[in-house]
Amino acid sequence: MLLAQHSGRIPGLFVVVKKNTFFTMPETVEDKTNPELYLPHPGVRGMTLLNREAFKRTVVVPALKVKKEIVHSVLKSLKQSVLQRPGLKRVVEDPEDEDSRFVILDPHKVPEFSLGESEQQVLKQLSVHPEVTKYHLELTYENFKSEEILRAVLPQGQEVTSGFSRVGHIAHLNLRDHQLPYRHLIGQVIMDKNPGISCVVNKTSIIDSTYRNFEMEVLAGENNLVTKVKENNIAYELDFSKVYWNPRLSTEHSRIVELLKAGDVLFDVFAGIGPFAIPAAKRKCQVFANDLNPESYTWLLHNCKLNRVDTKVKAFNMDGRDFLQGPVREELSKELPLLKEEQKTAFHIVMNLPALAVEFLDVFRHLLVGEPCSPAGLPTVHCYGFSKHSDPARDIQERAEAVLGTSLAGRCSAFLVRNVAPNKEMLCLSFQIPADVLYKRPCPDEAKPASKRLCTSQDSSEEKLLS
Repeated sequence: MLLAQHSGRIPGLFVVVKKNTFFTMPETVEDKTNPELYLPHPGVRGMTLLNREAFKRTVVVPALKVKKEIVHSVLKSLKQSVLQRPGLKRVVEDPEDEDSRFVILDPHKVPEFSLGESEQQVLKQLSVHPEVTKYHLELTYENFKSEEILRAVLPQGQEVTSGFSRVGHIAHLNLRDHQLPYRHLIGQVIMDKNPGISCVVNKTSIIDSTYRNFEMEVLAGENNLVTKVKENNIAYELDFSKVYWNPRLSTEHSRIVELLKAGDVLFDVFAGIGPFAIPAAKRKCQVFANDLNPESYTWLLHNCKLNRVDTKVKAFNMDGRDFLQGPVREELSKELPLLKEEQKTAFHIVMNLPALAVEFLDVFRHLLVGEPCSPAGLPTVHCYGFSKHSDPARDIQERAEAVLGTSLAGRCSAFLVRNVAPNKEMLCLSFQIPADVLYKRPCPDEAKPASKRLCTSQDSSEEKLLS
């Protein structure tokens, strides 16, 4: 494959195209003020199939010739001027004098191939001739950083990013449209430059609102998307192609879990593979964890066993609304009436589905029947949401109030979790469910249920019409 088309001759570059090969004669660069001194060979522009040999170039850099016995002293004395670039040797052998070494200097710190007066005085004290010589330094693909490689390959003026999320051995990219023709090269570069990465994937669709996973394409490496991660000293295993996992949420997971005390009860409505549930169980909390995605449920069970908390977590594979109206209501109906004023048990409900969680808050309206428990026993909800509003905290509070049918002024807090995209924030709204929202008091004048009687065919017909 021809890596790039060029009109005109590039100095120092000789190209032979034969059977998808690319050969270059090393280019020597001696522009003392060129800020692109360490960029790859310009002939790689437009490359879509990675050819590491094409990145070779030779640059002329300043160097000092010194006796090998005093190399350490010279490095220490000139530490501000010595080359500090990772992957490049600061000291190289002199092929013509085995007793001497070349100390490579940073061309940006010594732009005129001449040291300053103070540095020259230091060298004279070490009996080193301060004359700077020119050294031909060969740069290869291994010497360039990933962003330098991508900047050299992608069209000029277009966004270049080598950022990615790491999930175990997987690097997850979210490439822009203009980067897609170079996606396999980008994937290979990311894998080359990041030890431990053996699979690079790119998201090919938006997150599915039902199961919170997305389609992806393997760009480089092995097609193995079952991986292991460690977050806050807890190990998890997952199939990244089938469940939701975001390494950027580790701090938020920890923040919520640290609010819990031993003996507290956690209801995790959209639990995923357990980043809230499992550390909460390790803190000796009683945990009820649910997820609609069957794969997430399976990995949740697996990770509970992996972390030896399977006896402390009750797992469910239900719709979030059904989970709240079923197991959550049942447990609260059972526990809250027994809660004494002096008891310290707290109930927390985590709803981490930021695209939809606010819409589920209506479930709490009259979820329980009877006399309200003590104010201290009212469950605390941690509801996540996205906002593009100029005042995201007020926005998510007002949306929650509209669904709950009550004001949360003075009794809620909004925490900014992270910036998801330009003008889009992820927040966590925390509040105790107001008693007048959570409870429906039975009406004393409510009519008693009618006594049972024989169902007639007419009754049956009317029921069918009403069903």
